[in-house]
Amino acid sequence: MATDNSEITHDFPGFFKVYKDGRVDRYWNTDFVEAGVDTETGVQSKDVVISPETNVRARIFLPKINGPAKKLPLLVHYHGGGFCIGSPFAPAFKTFLSALATQANVIAVSIDYRLAPEHKLPAAYDDSLAGLQWIATHSDGKGPEPWINEHADLGRVILAGESAGATLAHYVAVQAGAAGMCGVAIKRLLIVHPYFGAREPDKFYQYMCPASSGTDDDPKLNPAADPDLLKLKCDAVLVCVAEKDKLKGRGVTYYEAMKKCGWGGAVDFHETKGEDHCFHFFNPRSENIGPLLKKMVDFIQLD
Repeated sequence: MATDNSEITHDFPGFFKVYKDGRVDRYWNTDFVEAGVDTETGVQSKDVVISPETNVRARIFLPKINGPAKKLPLLVHYHGGGFCIGSPFAPAFKTFLSALATQANVIAVSIDYRLAPEHKLPAAYDDSLAGLQWIATHSDGKGPEPWINEHADLGRVILAGESAGATLAHYVAVQAGAAGMCGVAIKRLLIVHPYFGAREPDKFYQYMCPASSGTDDDPKLNPAADPDLLKLKCDAVLVCVAEKDKLKGRGVTYYEAMKKCGWGGAVDFHETKGEDHCFHFFNPRSENIGPLLKKMVDFIQLD
């Protein structure tokens, strides 16, 4: 008997649907913008391959350097998109990271990762950690990427991400501490509108990560349950949430957990009133983007 391969077996509106024959159809496909010089800021960008085996890449953003050359702090960024959409090569990220690199005077590296559901989790976590490990290979000034060798101060590293990217940034910071990673010193962790699941089973996350319970039992969704949390490797954490974001509660819970767990660093909190999830990408005309960006810059430059 013939089968109908057009039958949808799984549908997660806003993200993707899966057909009986295994095809994946995303509701939102990422546009690609070429690397180069940003006309607004003068920031240069280039794309590099981090892992030939997995074809994981990254985009590097280098701000205009005025005066004598000096090493700049390095911001390592992980993009959002529910682990299944998005890319460092999208126009919105080029605009955002060019502005952040300019205002904070940092070199930024946005790490790509393999997307679910074609690549089941924890692939995105593994790729994100591999990105930081690749950066650490530049600690002797002889790594594969000249911009990092010449311009990045690996003793001043900031991990950052929004939504699922914030989840990945937190994971990488904990794993770096647990493994005693050498070659980089993480000073700041910038967590923006994080995606840490929910108390009830998260069917969306479970589909992408079959080994997960999709609940607070999973330390990737609930950092407070992570036995390695106290090994978090950084000096300060900033948690940003948006008032109308349905994920706000989990962001607040994360902030409170970091305050109480005793890992030893400073924890700060910023809420944007009247805005929804990742509004600084979805609502580029918002008057609230400026204050959020300033909060990020001040945190990055904190002594």
